[in-house]
Amino acid sequence: MIDFSNALKIALRTGRIILGFERTKKSIIRGNAKLVIIASNAPKDRMEELKYYAKLANVPIYIFEGSSKDLGALCGKPFMVSAMSVEEPGDSNILELVEAE
Repeated sequence: MIDFSNALKIALRTGRIILGFERTKKSIIRGNAKLVIIASNAPKDRMEELKYYAKLANVPIYIFEGSSKDLGALCGKPFMVSAMSVEEPGDSNILELVEAE
């Protein structure tokens, strides 16, 4: 079992993580995203748009169980984060989240 919060913190420290809806969408379109993480309370239309692009690009999606406020706090940011993309996991095993599901 992978601890999401621990894996995310390691990825933030050692890898390359893109925060925010628009930047995540661009990351998918450019082919840089290896994993997309969406907060469970993200607006439905935006969530569907990211799912659409991720499906076209064959990028796995992980729905974070907490709110966008929780996701922002987990990233150490003083703002809400509804979506993020993992471009480089660094020393983290965060990409195994999708394989585990």
